[in-house]
Amino acid sequence: MADSDIQPFKVDIPQSEVDRLKRKLKDTRLPPREIVPGAGTKYGPTYEWAKNLYDAWINDFDWYEHQDEINSAPHFTTRIADVKIHFVHARSNREDAIPLIMVHGWPGSFYEFNQVWTPLSNPSDGSSPAFHVVVPSMPGYCFSDWPPKAGWTLQDNARIFDALMKRLGYKEYMIQTGDWGHWVGREMGSKYTDSCKLVHFNFAPSPLPEGVEYTKREQDVKDRVDDWLENHMGYAICMRTRPHTIGFGFNDNPMGILTWVGEKYNEAADPEKQKRRYWTQCILTTASLYYFTDCIMPSMLCYYENVRHENFASFAMEEHNRITVPFGYTSFYWDTEPSSKRAVERTGNLVFYKERNDGGHYAALEDPEGIIEDVRALAAQAWKKS
Repeated sequence: MADSDIQPFKVDIPQSEVDRLKRKLKDTRLPPREIVPGAGTKYGPTYEWAKNLYDAWINDFDWYEHQDEINSAPHFTTRIADVKIHFVHARSNREDAIPLIMVHGWPGSFYEFNQVWTPLSNPSDGSSPAFHVVVPSMPGYCFSDWPPKAGWTLQDNARIFDALMKRLGYKEYMIQTGDWGHWVGREMGSKYTDSCKLVHFNFAPSPLPEGVEYTKREQDVKDRVDDWLENHMGYAICMRTRPHTIGFGFNDNPMGILTWVGEKYNEAADPEKQKRRYWTQCILTTASLYYFTDCIMPSMLCYYENVRHENFASFAMEEHNRITVPFGYTSFYWDTEPSSKRAVERTGNLVFYKERNDGGHYAALEDPEGIIEDVRALAAQAWKKS
């Protein structure tokens, strides 16, 4: 690997772009009042929710505060198969550190892991496992190139990310991921087993065995999944059928991006976590990243090119998608589809399972301490370097 293959990178949004965002927000005309009185969440997020986020973006958000936090770890770019990949590389100062790639989904970004990359790379407790943490932006997101062709799949992302880890000198590594990243991790844990030696998921759609009696948690989950598939899939149907339409409409429309992206942060996270100012800041930072990098449309392509939600569990059960390396799974109660042990173990070599009642779909943002604890516990149990 030549040094010239990997270039240092710094997130540096010009002041003129930040000022332009503020001008566009101040020039935005929201509906003057609640559109359907008393609708609650029947038609989507409430008027109050959107208005509060809008007000916070104008009056209580400093982009450069978050940019400094983002730049707390080193960033780089490299070109693999003619696709530029942006990534964070938080190397540990420990010689025994384990290479770990962490992969986001939609509507996330590399930023989703900003609370965990430093504690994982350099733990304060010398007896805890340490990691060389690599956090790429998937093609189509933020500072990575957009997918170079139609038909670009998450399996293509897995191929690119395996090459990235090898370019960084990591012949063997571990992966942690959720959402669409689950399918990247499943591909690596089933097809790239010479290099991917350990997998941790915080999202793992899996079918229960036939004819079992549901536990209370499993029944709660089933009811939530049924509601999700019936009442919350409009966004996915649009993105898997007409992504250009949304892309043109939202690309230079901050409030369009905010409501489209923010809705999922509103629906798929722990309700208690959402009451904090911190959560509002996470939503606004993500929406800002999407806006500054023109990625709202290309970020949607994973919906167009990959398996549909109602087929997630059956796709995971296909023999060629079975994870053969050891893997762990943390089931967060407020996730969109939290699986149980007897379901997820049907899809591969499950060696670690944990249930957490705090946190949801955005585990590394909602419960960074929990993700850190579980990644360390799985690595301490199952990492065996060849």
